[in-house]
Amino acid sequence: MTNPINLAFKKAKEEKRPALVTYTVAGDSSKKQSLEILKSISNYADILELGVPHNTPVADGGQIQTSAYRAIKNGIKMNDIFKIARDFKKIKNSKPIIFMGYYNMIYQYGENKFIKNCKTSGVNGLIVVDLPWPENKFFSKKCKKNSINFIQLLSPTTSKKRLKSITKDSHDMIYYISMLSTTGGKLKVSPKRILNNYYKIKKISPKKNCVIGFGITEKTISSFKKADGLVVGSQICKEITRSLNNRQNPVINVSKMVNKLKKKIS
Repeated sequence: MTNPINLAFKKAKEEKRPALVTYTVAGDSSKKQSLEILKSISNYADILELGVPHNTPVADGGQIQTSAYRAIKNGIKMNDIFKIARDFKKIKNSKPIIFMGYYNMIYQYGENKFIKNCKTSGVNGLIVVDLPWPENKFFSKKCKKNSINFIQLLSPTTSKKRLKSITKDSHDMIYYISMLSTTGGKLKVSPKRILNNYYKIKKISPKKNCVIGFGITEKTISSFKKADGLVVGSQICKEITRSLNNRQNPVINVSKMVNKLKKKIS
């Protein structure tokens, strides 16, 4: 059976646009609201990344950290996150879900148990920020056996030799980090330069879907229309915070934002 992640890219390509990938933190601002946000934005997003909150993140900037702390403060646990994914999949089974988190939590939970629960909860892909290639080879193979897409990360400093090895070893989707920064940073590099680096990756493996993340906002998204997919995370987390501070409904506001993002690339 074709992975729903692949089907999402195929559909976006047929519509001559990049796939829109959204990122929200599981349990922000509550378990119930987190699920409501997912359901609402899935009307516009092609792929949904669900962040596993962590109290010592490596790559997450301030906006995502704020979301993660809210979720942790509200007592979110790994089993709750699996439940959010399961409940979402009952309603929107064909919409791909990717978990994004850190290896420490997987290790503590137990690798095999974690992968098994991902499979039974309908999780289609995994991004493990601090488990780089080649250390992730064994874990990546376990994921593949269970039809879970293990998503490799590439950055502007990845050497050409490593680029080739990682791309060759990757599953169907690759994530290109556009610049050296944590998430939510202002775009420090010109879109042209980011796309030039992106094309180098695509040249190595044209058939694999490659998304661009970090620095993608409402202002910058239309500059990257030629990519296979674009990830927006910090701007969504920022909107949740703004809505909560203004005592507005984050579900409605975030949904409006994701709809606008989709229109900018359609």
